[in-house]
Amino acid sequence: MARTPTPTWFFALAVVRLGHRFLLTQERKYGATWSIPGGRVEPGETMTAACIREVLEETEVPVRLDGIYRIEHTANGATSRVRVIFAATPRDDTPPKSVADDESLKAAWLTLDEIAKLQLRGADLRALLESVADGRPMFPLEVLGDELSI
Repeated sequence: MARTPTPTWFFALAVVRLGHRFLLTQERKYGATWSIPGGRVEPGETMTAACIREVLEETEVPVRLDGIYRIEHTANGATSRVRVIFAATPRDDTPPKSVADDESLKAAWLTLDEIAKLQLRGADLRALLESVADGRPMFPLEVLGDELSI
């Protein structure tokens, strides 16, 4: 008996860290809340390429992926979502986006104390960033298999 495929959306996000600061983006959607940069993986795109692209589009900061903090799967009835949350560092000293565009309103390097004063998208975001600051372990990028051409 054939089974109907479950439509699944894939997302790649990054916790970008520079010392004690994290790179956050103020989103155009979702009430202008702040979040880590990331977005949907496009057809034919790898998770790693999507993450690097999304961070650049939303923040203008080029990054290097260092590992993976978490892989999440959420089943929502007839659809599901898979999110990979990468660890990343900036490739250079490019400043974050300061002029709004179609992708985001702006981006900024922020401390945990500064982040605590912002309206964040997602109740678990602050806890994730605090765990990273406290030394949360990361998995090697190789857990994604042979997609690593970057």
